[in-house]
Amino acid sequence: MSQEHAGAVAPSWRDYMEMCKPRVVMLMLITAAVGMLLAVPPAAGLPAFDLVAATLIGIALVAGSAAVINHVADAHIDARMFRTRRRPMVRGGITPPRAMLFSAALALAGMSLLTFAVNPATAWLNLLSWAGYGIVYTLYLKHMTPQNIVIGGLFGAAPPLFGWTAVTGSIAIEPLVLVAIIFVWTPPHFWALALDRLEEYADAGVPMLPVTHGETHTRRQVLAYTVLLAVVSLLPGVLGTSGALYVIAAVALNGVFLHHAVALLRRRPGAEIRTFRYSIVYLGLLFLALLVDHYLQALT
Repeated sequence: MSQEHAGAVAPSWRDYMEMCKPRVVMLMLITAAVGMLLAVPPAAGLPAFDLVAATLIGIALVAGSAAVINHVADAHIDARMFRTRRRPMVRGGITPPRAMLFSAALALAGMSLLTFAVNPATAWLNLLSWAGYGIVYTLYLKHMTPQNIVIGGLFGAAPPLFGWTAVTGSIAIEPLVLVAIIFVWTPPHFWALALDRLEEYADAGVPMLPVTHGETHTRRQVLAYTVLLAVVSLLPGVLGTSGALYVIAAVALNGVFLHHAVALLRRRPGAEIRTFRYSIVYLGLLFLALLVDHYLQALT
């Protein structure tokens, strides 16, 4: 028996769950749920529970499948980074063939559920996102260009569109604006983390922007994208799809984000991880403001 297999730990259901990146998937499900809720006129109440359940479970299965591919492809990189060196593929408890079989089963189950319990349009959009993240981003973009996060971010920004399409069966400007918000949000979110984990990415040979272009350039890019995000996030108000409450919340949230981005540019101690953490809070509160504003319209 090889040393690798002798030291391997038998996998548990928790290992398989970890490979699905449940925290990332949960954020996707939240934004997809927002898309579903916004697709229903506020006076009409809520979308049907069975539709919501089928949509969110289907999205979770397909997204989990793509995440498993990411674990398999990045095992050699994860082994060299402190925060990922205990992942299941690195520990050796799950073999690549077994992981890929698990990924295929998740994808098949998710696509079947979305096709037959939701609608084919939502299923096809999820399949495109699966291919974009699991294949295009994971196997090519991540290792080829420092713009990997920018280009690959489009695939992770799509869940609000999935939710909207699940309810309406069509694509509209409202969910596309939400996709644009997440798309522009992604670079400052991940580059702040990359600055905090700069040495790990450099040691692993991943061409993240601070590795290829330096810290100063990356800090400027974080600020530039944060300014762009402040503009894009106001589009729901400009287009009339959201009201004053959302606009006020967006302005306040953007002000705090800009404060963090400026602190990052000035190299304030701990600004990198604080910016990263706030970016998660920012997105959650922004989408919450969208929902509150949406249902307040039924009262006016």
